[in-house]
Amino acid sequence: MGHSNVWNSHPKNYGPGSRTCRVCGNPHGLIRKYGLMCCRQCFRSNAKEIGFIKDDLTCGNSAATFLLTSYGY
Repeated sequence: MGHSNVWNSHPKNYGPGSRTCRVCGNPHGLIRKYGLMCCRQCFRSNAKEIGFIKDDLTCGNSAATFLLTSYGY
């Protein structure tokens, strides 16, 4: 039983080696939040189709701006 037969013989059920992007199969840069399981490159290209919108923080209508102004900052 050589080294090449043993290298990936144990199944990976947990840890970073067990998760890959559901779109392209890339194991690096994985976004797991909200169950996306999508790498950051695929997320950027598919964000609008998924339903994410970019929050415009320059307009002053964000939640952080509301909290700061309501407490007098």
